[in-house]
Amino acid sequence: MYLKNDERLVQITPHKRQIAHQSTEFYSFVHFTVNTFTDREWGDGKESPKILSPERLDAEQWVRAVKSAGMKGLILTCKHHDGFCLWPSKYTKHTVEYSPYKQGKGDIVKETADACKKHGIKFGVYLSPWDMNNELYGRGKEYDDFFINQLTELLTNYGEIFSVWFDGACGEGPNGKKQYYDWERYYARIRELQPDACISVCGPDIRWCGNEAGHTRKAEWSVVPERAKDSEIIAEKSQQTDDAEFRQRKVDARDSDLGSREILENENALIWYPAEVNTSIRPGWFWHESENDKVRSLDELINIYYNSVGGNATFLLNIPPTKDGLFHENDVKRLSEIGEYLDKAFKENLTATATLTADSTEEGFDIDNALSDNYDSYYTPEKGKNNAEIIISWQENQNIGNIVLKENILNSQRVEEFSVDIMEEDGWKEVYKGTVIGYKRIVPLKNITASRIRIRIKDSRCEPQLSFIAVYKAVQEEN
Repeated sequence: MYLKNDERLVQITPHKRQIAHQSTEFYSFVHFTVNTFTDREWGDGKESPKILSPERLDAEQWVRAVKSAGMKGLILTCKHHDGFCLWPSKYTKHTVEYSPYKQGKGDIVKETADACKKHGIKFGVYLSPWDMNNELYGRGKEYDDFFINQLTELLTNYGEIFSVWFDGACGEGPNGKKQYYDWERYYARIRELQPDACISVCGPDIRWCGNEAGHTRKAEWSVVPERAKDSEIIAEKSQQTDDAEFRQRKVDARDSDLGSREILENENALIWYPAEVNTSIRPGWFWHESENDKVRSLDELINIYYNSVGGNATFLLNIPPTKDGLFHENDVKRLSEIGEYLDKAFKENLTATATLTADSTEEGFDIDNALSDNYDSYYTPEKGKNNAEIIISWQENQNIGNIVLKENILNSQRVEEFSVDIMEEDGWKEVYKGTVIGYKRIVPLKNITASRIRIRIKDSRCEPQLSFIAVYKAVQEEN
């Protein structure tokens, strides 16, 4: 039986691994390899392992700095496109074992994984499918066997992995042929060895937002066409064929709209595929001395945070260690400033002293259910009602900085349009208009003063379900 469109869309719900990943919210990339010592962004696989000689490498310093920013995870570039491995892989000599680091006895992957475990943050791995150093690249199954062996090392020797991050970089091997990656085989090995890990970007769990600049969509949907998960693979193949039908089927990760009703109207297969916003704290992904004074400003990074974590996506921020193997002091300072800002901005939840009312409520799902930040309970209006009105009141005026709204994504993403109003002397005044909510929406009100706030859900695919509503006190600027 074919369900009407809005009901069909809310049948799509996340896997528990995707929920866990989205709750990680803000986490780091760490790009470090031979490129750090050659002042390049991409190596060519011809670098000598002897150039990798960090004299002060301290993975705990990385983790402490990351944690100071409020991040909950770290993904290490265990092998970039040059093929150099930060662990002593059994399947190549292009590794840290043949470098001067700790006289060949070091394992930077292990040191990082151990530091993450010690300080209570999640550990993830990046493994480039392109290996410019390996002679098997371009030989089909022979190379895939090699890649699976290295993937297996990372997934079995370093504890629990929360993310396996693949990009789609692909070039010619020594034989002049491209390697067409056996993605399904890679995915199967990950599911076998680390079933709770999300496979990101060129993978079925987390998708690329479409750029590396930190730009975000006005409306970021988690329910998208099933073929969107093949966008990177399709894009690669479509560059090498004149098959017009194949090109037409491509869903581009850069599209401004991936999930509206209009886009999904004629899609027969839908999936839950949330977005990740990835960018670097500096212009480059690897450390360059010339960029020490080009660390992004606090305002810019907080803006990306609000639009990613606060716009139904996650935020992956890269911090590259120096040749010494430490985060540069400018990067460390900025990370600490991010953490201090977020601590203050989301410290005092004013709903603890407020009265909440809603215009209609399904029995057992009243508005007070949205005061706790979990999915055990939630607010929803009466059945069949696709809109709602919620009023938050205090006896005295409050200085309001941010509002946080969260949907019960266990039952999909529903809200398509909402607004926030404040009560003034002559009545309600609209101060914010939004589209989606999803996992989390941060509404920045920037020190608005009010004693009554109204949240209007104007349109939803089915009855909206809000799991959390919070109003945070504005941070007073210091003179």
